[in-house]
Amino acid sequence: MTFISKILTLLLLLCACSSRENAKSSSPRTKKETIYRKHDDIFPLPTPPQKSQSPLYPWNKGQIGHLPKITKEYFRCKGSPLNPGKTVIQNGESVRIFDCGGIGKHSLPLRDGKEFIYPILIDLMNDIQEKTGKKIIITSGHRCPQHNTYVDHSPANNYSKHQIGAEVSFYVQGLENSPEAVVKLIQAYYEKNPQYFGKKEYAFSRYEKEDTDVSTKPWFNKEIYIKLYSKTEGRNFDNQHAYPYISLQVRHDADLKEKVIYTWEKANKNYLRN
Repeated sequence: MTFISKILTLLLLLCACSSRENAKSSSPRTKKETIYRKHDDIFPLPTPPQKSQSPLYPWNKGQIGHLPKITKEYFRCKGSPLNPGKTVIQNGESVRIFDCGGIGKHSLPLRDGKEFIYPILIDLMNDIQEKTGKKIIITSGHRCPQHNTYVDHSPANNYSKHQIGAEVSFYVQGLENSPEAVVKLIQAYYEKNPQYFGKKEYAFSRYEKEDTDVSTKPWFNKEIYIKLYSKTEGRNFDNQHAYPYISLQVRHDADLKEKVIYTWEKANKNYLRN
């Protein structure tokens, strides 16, 4: 073997060894190692999950029991530009009417430059929720004049106190078919509230005249007027559900110490428009 042949052979052997080493280093480790622990090692257990309530949205802050407190926000007009136009008969003529632009286009009624709903309506709604633990569904709170006409274009409805924030229609979930029980809760509010103690004008009487649109005789005291609509009464655009419902009207303003009456100015000029 010549010198050159020996050199080539040596190079081949070195290359072969290098390839084997690379193959070994690239293969996965199969060696197992024992992990040793001390006899007093402690294995901490994970903390059990704790139930927590979801955070409230800003408009739901202020709970009464498990239900959000009712504020004037719940009384906003339910009009919508998505509602279809209607053809109605007014003064013997066929007229096309449309709904309002909704809450994005106008405010609630105003008092002293701020949006306003008569406080007694809000207080009674929250008192009923607190006593029953059940949710109130306000079907009709404030109605702007345009939505008021869209809801019910009859002449008698032109003077609805919904337009001035002094009327609300509602029912109670779970008590849909027991409106009389809800009326008794309203009466109990006046009987048990210290601010009305000894004031006979806040005791309830029945309205005996026949000029109402309900078969059940309404109740009233100095401050409010209660009407109970059966399943077949008072069906308008805002009250298309299948339940009896209650309507509350404010008769007397406790702050201004005056009667609450509908006026065209209060209904049409006392709210903001966009």
